[in-house]
Amino acid sequence: MLNKVVSFLEHLVFENRKAVLLVIAALSVFMASFAVQLKMDAGFDKQMPLNHEYILTFKKYRNDLFGANRVTVVVRNRKGLIWTTSGLERLYRVTQAVAFLPGVDRGSVRSLWTPNTFVNEIDEEGFRAEPLISGTVTPNRLTARIISQIRTSTTNGGFDGVLVSRDGSSAMVTADINETNVQGGSLDYIDFNRLLEKKIRQPFEDSQYEIQIIGFAKQTGDIADGASAVVLFCAIALILTAVSVYWYCHSLRFTLLAIGCSLTSLVWQFGSLQLLGYGLDPLGVLVPFLVFAIGVSHGIQQINFIIREVSEGQTTLAASQHSFKGLLIPGTLALSTAFVSFITLLFVPIPVVRELAVTASIGVAFKIVTNLVMLPVAASYCAFSTQFAKAALAARERRSGWLRGIARVARPRNAFITVLLAVGLLGLSAWESRDRIVGTLQPGAPELRESSRFNRDAVSIASNYAVGLDWMSVVFEEPRPDACSNANVGLFEDDFTAQMQRVPGVVSTDSYAQMLKSYSEGYNEGYPKMSVVPLAADNYAALSAEINRSRGYMTKDCSMTAVHLYLSDHKASTINNVIAAVERYRHQNHLSNVSIRLAGGNIGVIAAANDAVSKAELPMMLYVYAAILVLVFLAYRDWRAMIACCAPLTVATFVGYWFMKEAQIGLTEATLPVMVLAVGIGVDYAFYIYNRLQLHLAAGDDIVTAVESSILEVGVATVFTALTLAAGVITWSFSSLKFQADMGQLMAFMFVVNAGMAMTVLPALVVTLERMFPRRKPVRVPGILIH
Repeated sequence: MLNKVVSFLEHLVFENRKAVLLVIAALSVFMASFAVQLKMDAGFDKQMPLNHEYILTFKKYRNDLFGANRVTVVVRNRKGLIWTTSGLERLYRVTQAVAFLPGVDRGSVRSLWTPNTFVNEIDEEGFRAEPLISGTVTPNRLTARIISQIRTSTTNGGFDGVLVSRDGSSAMVTADINETNVQGGSLDYIDFNRLLEKKIRQPFEDSQYEIQIIGFAKQTGDIADGASAVVLFCAIALILTAVSVYWYCHSLRFTLLAIGCSLTSLVWQFGSLQLLGYGLDPLGVLVPFLVFAIGVSHGIQQINFIIREVSEGQTTLAASQHSFKGLLIPGTLALSTAFVSFITLLFVPIPVVRELAVTASIGVAFKIVTNLVMLPVAASYCAFSTQFAKAALAARERRSGWLRGIARVARPRNAFITVLLAVGLLGLSAWESRDRIVGTLQPGAPELRESSRFNRDAVSIASNYAVGLDWMSVVFEEPRPDACSNANVGLFEDDFTAQMQRVPGVVSTDSYAQMLKSYSEGYNEGYPKMSVVPLAADNYAALSAEINRSRGYMTKDCSMTAVHLYLSDHKASTINNVIAAVERYRHQNHLSNVSIRLAGGNIGVIAAANDAVSKAELPMMLYVYAAILVLVFLAYRDWRAMIACCAPLTVATFVGYWFMKEAQIGLTEATLPVMVLAVGIGVDYAFYIYNRLQLHLAAGDDIVTAVESSILEVGVATVFTALTLAAGVITWSFSSLKFQADMGQLMAFMFVVNAGMAMTVLPALVVTLERMFPRRKPVRVPGILIH
């Protein structure tokens, strides 16, 4: 049945060659008109896992807690202290500029100059809270006496190390960013980053003052700027690939066909994304090249098949038909597996990862047309002499001389030893990778180099300010109507805060309970022993009303109060340690009708993403392997094929995890697609080798001869593809973006490892299984021409 379908498609396509190419050309022009409109699209909410406990808490109290999507601007005097007329004037102007940026929540803007920065003072009448800088003070009225008063108020208000650096050389402006703009559309983070440079850094930074900027918007913008350079590295990889393909086949036409077909599907992919309303996330700019790499892999297999056919005396048309018919099944099988692999990314409930899944899946689906149909049809119009084909084949044979050594793996004794070594490598890599990290392993923005301006600013700010830039908000819920007079909640929260202060990785804490203690001391003439949570219901309620004036600690009805834990960094190890401490506390300590919920702040978002990736990884990989097993069984109806094709992938996957651990590359939403791609590329190699193996078995060859012949026939193309693609992506190591460099190294490693597994472990398994469980029925080769 399958053979009849393949034969029908062959006649349909090749009897209408011109029509097929005209349709492809027309579609390419149509898609190109939309592809050029595709833009980068980043969003803070896209990083959040849907329906995760932490994100539900974050969204529920988004307007009550400190915003996790925050921009921080620091004005630093390069030559002295900020406590000068010019320094405070510069801070005032920067504060105003930040407040009027589009997308900024003006009520959240905070600096020494904003009216929401209060100083709590104790006098003979009790407790008084007033703005740090009086509304009657303006920059042009600053005097030495007024500056001295502001400096004293800053110290008395506890803002040293919070809004002013410990050494007094800089001062901070913070503001929350709204995800939507005034028109109701999504905020363009790329444009917002340009505004930060144009409106904040460029006008206010000079030889006297430095402007430091950090935050999600700045980080995303810097990543996007660096990601634009991926075009250069992709161009370099494209040139290297083209040169390598030409060296392989010595034909300009074949080279242009292989590259052109892969680029055609890329144009269709970009056009489809634009039509579907998607943008290209900065973290996903590498995905199109991953798909391009898959296309080149299949293109080289097609070229290899056509050259072999022409060298045996076939016309170009006949060779192209045979290539179409011979590779349609293994090619479709491999691409279908890659498609399913990418689709499984939809199981990760993070919008940005699901966008990557859609982007990659669309690209892989188009490869079925461009590489399995367009390439052989276009090649059928090229005229290649038998002399050229034989010369190319002879060159290939000379280059494949060393493959005869690898082909010896098919000999029974060698095959058994190879299988044992593979089992040992699997066990070792699984053991070594058991404690690999999900999340980031470096402080600062892990996507950027340590020497980047963003990370230098982040390190400078973190070292000069007492309040960490990474924080997690833990929520205490008390839904009863009398919550504002329930002192037990304050006591419970105070105990929690005290426990968390001793957790490694927690730099400082800030909480509703601490505010209660501070206000209680203030209203009792600063008597230190009154720095306690008040037990009297009326007093407790009165202080809660005072605290409610400051955003970030509670809701008006006291149904929610918060504890903010400021962390030393957002490395996975730090976050996991703090999360575990919170989980232990809420498991061991309980208060009637009060629940402890995780987690707001930027750490809450990061922790949720890490947790989602961790939970989705195993099911996703199981789905991928299950799909491969089903597709292999449907194609070959042989359980041996299922083991032979999947076992090498398993070894390669765990070796890849081991490599990630040693190279300190965490498993994140950016690296996960690369590991899925590794499975897809490995399947390509396995299917082409196994399909050729089936042909020789169907022709009556014994298993050892069949395996050796298969390695010699497709081994050069397999190894060549792996090395060419690895050489192309390794150039990304020079990218200004660290995650691009990491991805280049990881991809290059996985290309080579998968090729090595397919060339050694797969043949060894085939021979070992055949000797242990001999076949009783003739081998059927689906959809392949035997001649």
